[in-house]
Amino acid sequence: MRHFDYQNGAMFAEDVPLSRIADEVGTPVYVYSTATFTRHYQVFAESFSDIDALIAYSVKANSNIAVLATLARLGAGADVVSGGELKRALIAGIPARKIVFSGVGKTRIEMQDALRAGIHVFNVESLAELYVLNDVALEMGKTAPVAFRVNPDVTAGGHAKISTGKKENKFGVAWSQAEKTYAEAATLPGIEIVGVDVHIGSQISDLAPFEAAITKVGGLIKRLRAAGHKITSFDIGGGLGIPYGNNAATPPPPSEYAALVKRLTADMDVEMIFEPGRMIAGNSGVLLSEVLYVKRGEDRDFLIIDAAMNDLLRPALYDAYHDIEPVRQGNLDKMETYDVVGPICESGDTFTKGREMAKLESGDLIVLHSAGAYGAAQASQYNTRPLVPEVLVNGDTYAVIRARPSVEDILKTESMPDWLTKDENVTDI
Repeated sequence: MRHFDYQNGAMFAEDVPLSRIADEVGTPVYVYSTATFTRHYQVFAESFSDIDALIAYSVKANSNIAVLATLARLGAGADVVSGGELKRALIAGIPARKIVFSGVGKTRIEMQDALRAGIHVFNVESLAELYVLNDVALEMGKTAPVAFRVNPDVTAGGHAKISTGKKENKFGVAWSQAEKTYAEAATLPGIEIVGVDVHIGSQISDLAPFEAAITKVGGLIKRLRAAGHKITSFDIGGGLGIPYGNNAATPPPPSEYAALVKRLTADMDVEMIFEPGRMIAGNSGVLLSEVLYVKRGEDRDFLIIDAAMNDLLRPALYDAYHDIEPVRQGNLDKMETYDVVGPICESGDTFTKGREMAKLESGDLIVLHSAGAYGAAQASQYNTRPLVPEVLVNGDTYAVIRARPSVEDILKTESMPDWLTKDENVTDI
């Protein structure tokens, strides 16, 4: 469910007209719906309310502090993959005891910050990382709770770049080495083994890969316990997909996913940890943009908009599909076919090719749907284009939760070395 609908021919975010946000904040701009975040989190959490479960929202999907605070007030934990994300989660009010720290390249400083905060568990991905974490924990007089992320060699994910559970992927401990790795961890005085972690990919639209991975890891948990390891948690990551509207396979609802998980883990006696990100954030946001020009080409027409690949990278990076609709409902009797592109000097700055939609003109507003996850979080300032502002709607009101920086703000982060400032042709920044 998403709360971006037409009212009297104009698109609203909940009860706020998108044209008002465009007038007052400018475009391009990300617009999020509190009601959608709330609904999606509650549907997922309620599906597991009858078992011991931690819902650790995947911060990388959308890391805005206001979004994290919205979810924190609903009871969410957090899955973080950097020290910066850890700080965001804590500032937003997510208790450290509900935070899991994932990622293949944790630094000593990040480990120190997480140990100092008292997080729930480190998802460790290699022996090299384990040894460093052990050293850091001993230096601080602490014990680090760990689960190893194991790589079950299961194919899943909507694109090769978001599949994470194959043996050729960089993530996790090789399946053939898992039990030896746990045995080694048990010898380290700064380490406390508490669980097993697995994450097989993103935008998964079929339950079969989840069943294969859970079944495989369930057998591993039995063998680890038989070897004397205390396994109290099972983190099965995220990955449940969302509908993007391109007639692709519709992912199963959380209720079906939950039924599968509970059936397969009923006799494991573990705390279940989930890391949903896209499922909660994806359809909670849109990218609102203005049409700059309609360019008539030799064999195609281009809709040139003021949003670009630096604002929403997914189409260029993953060949991702996003529904595109006009903010004001057009005359569907006047349909045209466009390549929708941005102003970046890259041919890859293309949101879609050959898309049929209502006829549009310069100055019209459009939205790219399903942009609440991996949109603003992946944005950059390529071509010295300021980061897109973010707006959070709540009923009939909204707030700017990340302001658009000026070009001057960008340039203030840079400086000239002394030998260049002596050049009379150089202007001070």
